[in-house]
Amino acid sequence: MTRMVNKYRLYQIVFESDTKAGKRFDILLLWCILLSILIAVLDSVPYLNLIYKNEFYTIEWVFTVIFSIEYFMRIYISPKPIRYIFSYWGIIDLLAILPTYVSLFFYGYHYLLVVRILRLLRVFRILKLVRFNREAIFLLRALRASSYKIGIFFSAVLTIVILLGTIMYVVENGENGFTSIPQSIYWAIITVTTVGYGDIVPHTILGKFISSLAMIIGYAIIAVPTGIITVEMSKSSEKNKICPQCNTNNIETSNYCTNCGSMLKKN
Repeated sequence: MTRMVNKYRLYQIVFESDTKAGKRFDILLLWCILLSILIAVLDSVPYLNLIYKNEFYTIEWVFTVIFSIEYFMRIYISPKPIRYIFSYWGIIDLLAILPTYVSLFFYGYHYLLVVRILRLLRVFRILKLVRFNREAIFLLRALRASSYKIGIFFSAVLTIVILLGTIMYVVENGENGFTSIPQSIYWAIITVTTVGYGDIVPHTILGKFISSLAMIIGYAIIAVPTGIITVEMSKSSEKNKICPQCNTNNIETSNYCTNCGSMLKKN
């Protein structure tokens, strides 16, 4: 019984921030994440790495041990450990500690580059910061709500760039950089997104006309995802008033229910 009580108290501290202890834990963890990211950034500077290599390595292991304790503690106190392990936050927490441990199993000079790439994965800790930011969580909810519409939109964009790339391959007759359909699709993507590297440029009159059309299409569609996400954010930010008579949701500015006409109280 005592064990269950202690486990529940730990759960409140680690997973919730309503209590004083929970807030202190979150603040401590937040500083650990920020400092570990700073160390990862400084470690990538050749000059600093040459001078403070051992110090960076030691500090990195200190943070790795701290995050490892946090990760396994979350598994231990979680009501559904498997669900936490395969959840978004569970995967992020694992990515925060995994590279340091994996680097222990690589030996030899020719593996040093692989180890360095693995250690660069430490920047995934920055995703843990989202946990402490209400606005970021609000944005994630809006992205999740609009994911289907955005998926349809990107499918339409993908169709457009494939068509434009194929047409340009035919128009330019496989020359002037348009040596294949994939290469032409690459041109279509950088043109529609208005990036325009200039490494592939059409030379025919018809090709230039199609290129101009692709740029105009790019300007037309570039604001679509922003509009979709903005609408979902607007919907999420609306504070509803629930009718006490028929339980209908009404927008905040409403004084009477749109369904039954009863006086509304703020939810």
